Amino acid sequence: MLFLLDGLTSFDIKSQSAKSFVYFGLLVGTPLTLIWNFFVIKTETNRIIWTVFPIIVLVFILIVGPMKIMFSTGAWRTHTILYQNGHLGFKTVEFQMQDVGAFGYNERTIEVFYLTPFFIITSEVPNDIDKRVEWVKVDKDVNELELKYP
Repeated sequence: MLFLLDGLTSFDIKSQSAKSFVYFGLLVGTPLTLIWNFFVIKTETNRIIWTVFPIIVLVFILIVGPMKIMFSTGAWRTHTILYQNGHLGFKTVEFQMQDVGAFGYNERTIEVFYLTPFFIITSEVPNDIDKRVEWVKVDKDVNELELKYP
């Protein structure tokens, strides 16, 4: 479920260890679950029912490609906080980078709403952010600024 939320919505997993656990758990857990359900479940009806979902997930993994899933396990890391909401301290505009291995880095500037230290909701940055009253320009490196959720 976290894999689908992270990949298809604006919900992001902020923690690198949690994201790696979810993505590698999908890659390793699906075949193990399929084998477990196929060999351990005794009745033929239950065996068919409990192997359908892992087969669907395995087909999805094979279509997308396991290597593409592995390369997307890198979490976005905040490098610079550009703006902070004056009313809500857990809402910021950040410059983030994502390590994609040998392919270098992806970059983005987004509005971040921290749910927990591990999960965030992202959205596009408004064009008129300089004119909005609720945003305070910070423009500091993350190491220089203390946040509620680093």
